Amino acid sequence: MKKIIVRADDLGFTEGVNYGIEKACRDGIIRSVGIMTNMPATKHGYDLVKDLPLCFGLHTNICAGKPLSDPKLIPSICDEKGNLKSSKTYRASFKEGIDFVDLDEVIIEIEAQYEAFVKLTGDKPHYFEGHAVASENFFKGLQIVAERHGCDYLGMNFNGPTKFRSSYLYNAMDSMNPDYDPFESLKKYALKDYGENGYLMFVCHPGYLDQPILDISSMTLPRPKEVAMCIAQETKDWLVKNDIQVITYDDLP
Repeated sequence: MKKIIVRADDLGFTEGVNYGIEKACRDGIIRSVGIMTNMPATKHGYDLVKDLPLCFGLHTNICAGKPLSDPKLIPSICDEKGNLKSSKTYRASFKEGIDFVDLDEVIIEIEAQYEAFVKLTGDKPHYFEGHAVASENFFKGLQIVAERHGCDYLGMNFNGPTKFRSSYLYNAMDSMNPDYDPFESLKKYALKDYGENGYLMFVCHPGYLDQPILDISSMTLPRPKEVAMCIAQETKDWLVKNDIQVITYDDLP
């Protein structure tokens, strides 16, 4: 039997996103969920799914909402209003070859979000990663804080495998493509051979659309599409037919 990971990011982003993730977990194939701990809807999201047999990770966020630490201590990642700088700001700087994130400052915020995760769930993150922004210092900070607390750091690599414990994870995320079809994407990647100790990591952002997500995220239509794919009987039947099992990070060697 082939084994893959199908993960949902962004729990806590907005209430609409939370309801979509709950649906994708309760009635669908999602088994691993990344929590944003700095957003107003974080507790709402966790309360919706905390009774489900899920693997929860820290989806560290430095590009949406307000930080959990004092903005005066982390000026490199905050704007003049004390909000976290937008992903658009990171992308613009990356194009110019600039990483404006101060490593010591971002570690302060990562620590605060880690502590909030532990307080919320009563447990350490079962995987430790970050909401994608173009900053090497951010990813360095994630690895430092994860190792400090004995957590399994999960890096991001679209050009090859990511080492996680003794496994090799192959990241797949097509949701930003204009012609994105979640089911076709899942089938394309799930049937590939990832070799010994290799696993597909199919990253989703399921959610329903509400006004807050329309205001703050450029990823909109793919979210409800992914909910529909995750809960569809066609998807479940295809996985069974092809002898594919969805596992979690906890199941990896």
